[in-house]
Amino acid sequence: MDWKTILERDGPVAWRAAYRLVGNAADADDCLQDATLAAVQLSRREPIANWRALLTRLASARALDRLRQRYRSRLHQSEQLQSHEFVDAQQPVEQAQLDELKSQLRVALAHLSQDQAAAFTLCALEGWTYADAADQLQTPAATIGVLVHRARQRLRELLQSIDPNPTPTRSHS
Repeated sequence: MDWKTILERDGPVAWRAAYRLVGNAADADDCLQDATLAAVQLSRREPIANWRALLTRLASARALDRLRQRYRSRLHQSEQLQSHEFVDAQQPVEQAQLDELKSQLRVALAHLSQDQAAAFTLCALEGWTYADAADQLQTPAATIGVLVHRARQRLRELLQSIDPNPTPTRSHS
């Protein structure tokens, strides 16, 4: 097993999967590093048939964990920020809306079950077939279809509950 070759060949795919979830390069790097360490440990216990799939699944799982942690941290911070006025960065409206949508999707993904999030990430974000995702997640392809369907339903519910035009609150001292 040549780790350099494996990481050069399969690392970028796993990194992109993590990046799509966490939204920044530093966190995606950390997720890939954690996934690589977990893959090394797993390879010592059993043979690995598909390194790309394994690294992608592990990196996605680490990214979802990071999203959940980030979401919990933001809840705590939002309580502290309620008394402060928020100043928006000077960005074009379209980019700001896209960034907000990505952020909302990341938060919503953190509310899915691990199985739903993994299936949705692999199939909807990474473009994997249900059969490929089923092979990687060791679940029947029909189950992957159900997981993706339920994830989409739940994401729709979560994203619809977000006010698209929130009214900024300002504290008056």
